[in-house]
Amino acid sequence: MNLEMKQRCEKCLTPLAAEGEAYICSFECTYCAACTLKLKNICGHCGGELVRRPRRTSALPSSSPLDTVIPRIRPRLTWAASVGVWIFISLASTLTIYAMYHASSRSMRFGTDLAMQFGENLTFAPLTPLVLAFAWRFPVRKSNWRKRCLQHLGAGIAFSVVHVGLRSLCPDSYWDPVNREWSSALWNSHLHAFRDFPAVFRTMFLESVVDDITAVYIPIVIVAHLISYYKSFRERELRARQLEGQLAKARLQTLKSQLQPHFLFNTLHSISALMLTDVIAADRMMTSLSDLLRLTLENNGTQLTTLSRELEFLDVYLSIEKIRFEDRLSVFLDIAPVCLDAQVPHLLLQPLVENAVRHGISKRSSPGEIQIVSRQEAGNLHLWIRDNGPGLCEAQDGTLKHGVGLRVTRERLIVLYGSDQCCQIENRPEGGAEVHLQFPFLPTDPAFAVPDAQIATPNPQERLA
Repeated sequence: MNLEMKQRCEKCLTPLAAEGEAYICSFECTYCAACTLKLKNICGHCGGELVRRPRRTSALPSSSPLDTVIPRIRPRLTWAASVGVWIFISLASTLTIYAMYHASSRSMRFGTDLAMQFGENLTFAPLTPLVLAFAWRFPVRKSNWRKRCLQHLGAGIAFSVVHVGLRSLCPDSYWDPVNREWSSALWNSHLHAFRDFPAVFRTMFLESVVDDITAVYIPIVIVAHLISYYKSFRERELRARQLEGQLAKARLQTLKSQLQPHFLFNTLHSISALMLTDVIAADRMMTSLSDLLRLTLENNGTQLTTLSRELEFLDVYLSIEKIRFEDRLSVFLDIAPVCLDAQVPHLLLQPLVENAVRHGISKRSSPGEIQIVSRQEAGNLHLWIRDNGPGLCEAQDGTLKHGVGLRVTRERLIVLYGSDQCCQIENRPEGGAEVHLQFPFLPTDPAFAVPDAQIATPNPQERLA
């Protein structure tokens, strides 16, 4: 299966940039942003919802390990989240330590506690996005855990060095063992002189390095890996949906391809028979067959169409059968007007009507009749195809025998609608057979309407004589 992204819009054929904005349905029908807006986010081929296509040059190859996906970083969001989280931690730590000192009857000013905690924790905020990016760039895997652990150990030490450097700029960041108080790491307020900063920095680093690595750096790396695994899971789900869509689309195309030659062979056989008895009728049949093939080729890649369009296609097919049967074939349409714009699978009616002609009308010596009825009920579209022939024969297991057309129709409805469909065939008490189809009623968006000049919409109560 080809997993490369489509390069052109399927409506206006405009080239689509690999990193540009495009929209796809579940069958990967692809449209540009302008056409998507015109179509109101509904696919013109299958009627599915159009969603924004992931910005990537191609789908992930099957051999690509999805667990190495690097999440797309949004700098502003990442930095804002980092600052927000560390402010929350600083406030929570301030309240906890102040309550602890107050409970033990030891004195500590709230302002001093607040300055200490903000100096200790808020200085992690600018480092957190860098650690996330580093962890995403160098993830720990089963195959490289030794190398990655050494890399992260070095990065953790560097992380602690930078953190101590930032914290030393804050007031009340250094515990003065002489005066037994928290004060500045740079300035000795009692001696009014600068401290020995290398010695102070070394002391602060040795006191903080273990806590910085184990309590801060490693949790950030774990969070980065969790985000990466979540993104990988979503990517795997997306690819699975794309594969399912491609398989369903291929399945539908295969089923549809079984129908197209079905009536072609039968029509050619009828033309061959007429050539010996009625050349003019055979010539008219050839003309109608060319129109039928033109409509078939125009809709070769289409799975869904409107009921009115399907009736137009059926009208061309019936014009061929009427040449063959002359006055022995009558067709009655009872189509509710609201149903004309409903979405139906392309080539839905033709094989069922062909079965009615072959197994019903052709078996009668007197004129026969086919009825096509449609109704909308409880959010579903109902279609009935009836004939007044001898009915279908029963197989040994008591079921009615049916041909390729009905079997393929059932399979197509299952692929398109799952359990929300029904396809039943039964013999009528008054004689003949009846096929009943039921599936969700989905009106076609006006943006998909085919120009009126291209559609010969039948009268809902028209008799095709």
